Amino acid sequence: MVEIRLTNTLTRRKEPLVPLDPRNLRLYLCGPTVYDRAHLGNARPVVVFDVLYRLLRHVYGAQHVSYVRNFTDVDDKINASALARQAAGAPGTLESLIAERTAETIGWYHADMDALSALRPSIRGEVSDRAEPRATAYIPQMIAMIETLVAQGHAYAAQGHVLFEVRSCPGYGRLSGRSIDDMIAGARVEVAPFKRDPMDFVLWKPSDASLPGWDSPWGRGRPGWHIECSAMSEALLGQSFDIHGGGIDLQFPHHENEIAQSCCAHPQAGFASIWLHNEMLQVEGRKMSKSLGNFFTVRDLLDQGIAGEVIRYVFLMTHYRKPMDWTADKVREAEATLRRWRALAGDAGDGAAPDAGLVEALADDLNTPGALARLHQMAREIAGGGGTGDGRRAVFLSSARALGLLAAQADQAPRGPDLSELRDRLQALRIAAKASKDFSDVDALKARLAAAGVAVRMTADGVELTAGAGFDPAAILRLEQQP
Repeated sequence: MVEIRLTNTLTRRKEPLVPLDPRNLRLYLCGPTVYDRAHLGNARPVVVFDVLYRLLRHVYGAQHVSYVRNFTDVDDKINASALARQAAGAPGTLESLIAERTAETIGWYHADMDALSALRPSIRGEVSDRAEPRATAYIPQMIAMIETLVAQGHAYAAQGHVLFEVRSCPGYGRLSGRSIDDMIAGARVEVAPFKRDPMDFVLWKPSDASLPGWDSPWGRGRPGWHIECSAMSEALLGQSFDIHGGGIDLQFPHHENEIAQSCCAHPQAGFASIWLHNEMLQVEGRKMSKSLGNFFTVRDLLDQGIAGEVIRYVFLMTHYRKPMDWTADKVREAEATLRRWRALAGDAGDGAAPDAGLVEALADDLNTPGALARLHQMAREIAGGGGTGDGRRAVFLSSARALGLLAAQADQAPRGPDLSELRDRLQALRIAAKASKDFSDVDALKARLAAAGVAVRMTADGVELTAGAGFDPAAILRLEQQP
């Protein structure tokens, strides 16, 4: 059997994955808070874990892998969004507006992640709502865990709140590698008169009549964020499971607090054996930010005509433990590569085992750049006449699909927007300019295309237009309507 080695954030070293139960390998990924569309940074852990999920299914069998990814559907941002809609005159109760919004957002999320060829989570191969739990369905489990923590002296009630007493947990800070005093000195912590220590965090908080709430031993209220994942992972995967992951931004405080809650509630259990964190995402070398104008949702890019598998390929170009830079050049490279690979795979049949070298690269801490390099090598061998009739194309296709690429769905093909009319116009202007030696019209159209987010490439063979990350469909429509 292939040995999978992963970098464990908890131990800070690469170590072999030794399943607690090889018949049911269990992993948990912190999912989205469902109040708006998933942005590009939200999608990166989904793709990283999807690659791991596919690898585990290949090595252990789909029926021996359980993958849970939650939906946080109780949150102050969700409440604020519903209250704003209610104030604007939207009909219905606050609860119905919240339910409507979260259901809509979950639908968006599924559509966007499906477009990236991310497999739906499953429990031992069975795709169901249990593998994508909503926090509101597990309130009783959260209350029960909080009661356990209070009874064991790790939590206390104060003014309608229940707080976890951080200094009661001897190993607190192990995941992030910081002491409690360092955290207090370097972090912004919520100051409240009912806290015994500034680092203590909320397990339960009161809800007034204007907010969603549930009955509890401490009054009507709602859970804190951190307790949600601890309760859901225990309910679905057990007190101990194999892998827990998410973006590096969740390492502290969310994951640190999860460990504290779960290990104090069940000191005989180990919670997650391996912690996996992906690094952050940038756009053209800068932090993604609405204020910088470089903030993209997955749907923004799909609507620009960038295929889901192109987005996925760009993610796979960078190792998950390194910061990833989304650039227009990478989009063009991904589109061109996938176009060549689809042509190369042709009508190759399904069923071949993926290439051993590619699987070996993935087993080495999800080395997706190494796996892509292996696919490039295979493509060169096939294009060079290295035996297309001996099943190599089928192995190539199955190897690409092990990475979630070259999916069978027609809508996954990198097609981009139809720029053929503008391409032909620019080519005609170019031919005329070569004869007249006046390239002013060519330069003017190139400038307008660039302003609309279109990359222009001119070669001896002709003109190529490609939509970039800043592609503006409205500007393209105006250009097409100009004589």
